[in-house]
Amino acid sequence: MVAPLSDGATGGGPTGVSSCGATMNELPKSNVFTSILPPDPAFKTPADSHKASRQSLGPRMVQGSLYTYVRPEEVQLPELLGISQRAMNDLGLKVGEEASEGFKATVAGNKIYWDQDTGSGIYPWAQCYGGYQFGSWAGQLGDGRAISLFETANPLTGIRYEVQLKGAGRTPYSRFADGKAVLRSSIREFVVSEALNALGIPTTRALSLTLLPHAQVRRERLEPAAIVCRFAQSWLRIGTFDIIRARGDRTLIRKLANYLAEHVFAGWSNLPAALDQSEALSKSAVDPPRSVPEKAIQGEQPVEENRYSRLYREVVRRNALTVATWQAYAFTNGVLNTDNTSLFGLSLDFGPFAFLDNFDPSYTPNHDDNSLRYCYKSQPSIIWWNLVRLGESFAELIGAGPQVDDETFINDGVTEAFAPELIKRAETIITNAGEEYKAVFIHEYSKLMRNRLGLLSKQESDFDELFSELLDTMETLELDFNHFFRRLSSIKASDIATKDQRKHAAGCFLHAEGVTGIGNTDQSARERVGQWLEKWRVRIVGDWGEGRDEERERAMKAVNPKFIPRSWVLDEVIQRVEHGGERDVLSRIMNMSLNPFEERWDMDAEEEERWTGDVPRGNRQMMCSCSS
Repeated sequence: MVAPLSDGATGGGPTGVSSCGATMNELPKSNVFTSILPPDPAFKTPADSHKASRQSLGPRMVQGSLYTYVRPEEVQLPELLGISQRAMNDLGLKVGEEASEGFKATVAGNKIYWDQDTGSGIYPWAQCYGGYQFGSWAGQLGDGRAISLFETANPLTGIRYEVQLKGAGRTPYSRFADGKAVLRSSIREFVVSEALNALGIPTTRALSLTLLPHAQVRRERLEPAAIVCRFAQSWLRIGTFDIIRARGDRTLIRKLANYLAEHVFAGWSNLPAALDQSEALSKSAVDPPRSVPEKAIQGEQPVEENRYSRLYREVVRRNALTVATWQAYAFTNGVLNTDNTSLFGLSLDFGPFAFLDNFDPSYTPNHDDNSLRYCYKSQPSIIWWNLVRLGESFAELIGAGPQVDDETFINDGVTEAFAPELIKRAETIITNAGEEYKAVFIHEYSKLMRNRLGLLSKQESDFDELFSELLDTMETLELDFNHFFRRLSSIKASDIATKDQRKHAAGCFLHAEGVTGIGNTDQSARERVGQWLEKWRVRIVGDWGEGRDEERERAMKAVNPKFIPRSWVLDEVIQRVEHGGERDVLSRIMNMSLNPFEERWDMDAEEEERWTGDVPRGNRQMMCSCSS
């Protein structure tokens, strides 16, 4: 969040922190979320919750509220397994703070920043939300194993975050679960959160991973428990509006929308301009990254937008940008329910996620997704489906147009006479937002793909002749998606000037065990890759000229990672930590994840080579369950 600290803040620590960083105690702390939005009526104040037994804070239905005050369960002898130094820096924590007892106690849930005697400070909370899971309404969900500790702002950057523990115990939203998280899923989230951020993909972050040595949880088997301390600019999701809409609470929808605009997006003035303004409808006035739907530009469906329409479009645009980065780096979330879709446009809640190995558009890492609803190729359309659900929650506000602030409308709602106009306006705005979603997605995806291919200019033929043809080739020959781009970076234009040279160069993209894919041979594979390389060579020579291969290689390697945390690598790390008792392997995989574009990391050379080399054939396209 980016609201000023004084706005709703009730606690904290010194605001004058040196440039060398702060201790966990010194971080400025606030609770804007809980000071503005309505609490669980069963525990209206932190004192009410603190006096209650931990058992009484367990699962139940919560009405008329967006959160419940709830404290983490106490942990016996927690073991800090790892931290992300980049996350430490982004929060404004000093180097070495992870060794302090205050840090360890906080990230394990054994320390909260609220004083029982004075009632001052920040009391933890768990959010209430609902969601559509696999396309069906699932009712109340909420933070079943996540508890937010406080909000903070980096003293140097001013960026605000909400710090949260995952796996800290039961809340009213745990349903039939225990509120715990298993070590294997915690390792996966700890690593991938920071890996996505390092790749430039919008995401929630992970600060630390803590083992609970005296706690075990039962999933498919009995497993060790762990806590991830994570943070984000906002943990609000589409499901937060879903639950309010399902309960017909129009007053709370408006209140939450106002909070989202004013305290998450830092004010209404920061939202996109209204599309019906004449100056915004001129093509020449539209900046490409902020492009608007063609229909709106042409004025085929003129409609007056109010500030809530602009708020809706901001969420739409952010999610379009994020899903474009997923597709460009072949990241698959695996469970894109509306409760896992961020209003801030962040990659959120990592269960059966994966990066593609062999390029297969229908791949899903979720072995429970028999219909392939959440497969890689469906992510753009699924995110839009989720955004339409958000549009339905916003429909009354965006459909009201200029009457949205009329006292009669606020108090009495939609009259029978006004309903047809409101519905038509809302439908038009959502439809136009869909066009905008496509425009933003295509613009961002094309930009990322051009960068990955080392192109400096844009040509209309790129999408068909380079992007689509490359993906078709990868799919047919079962080529590794991210390896292809990294290896392409090192190919010189002079090395693929002839047909024979291109066929020879094509060998670096094929698997070590030979060509795979039905009906393919080594000869046919090399010819097909060679044909694509010929088109690519024409483009890079046109953009860079001759003799600039080293400069282009540096530019390509800066966006094409050598290392990504693939499923088989994460599985190996989990086994070594859980069953082998290793600890240093976590710091090594985190170092590689934080620096994915490096050529080497000067750690374990054999390990680095294995983790960045060909994926073992039996470990490609792994799948896992949602349980964590």
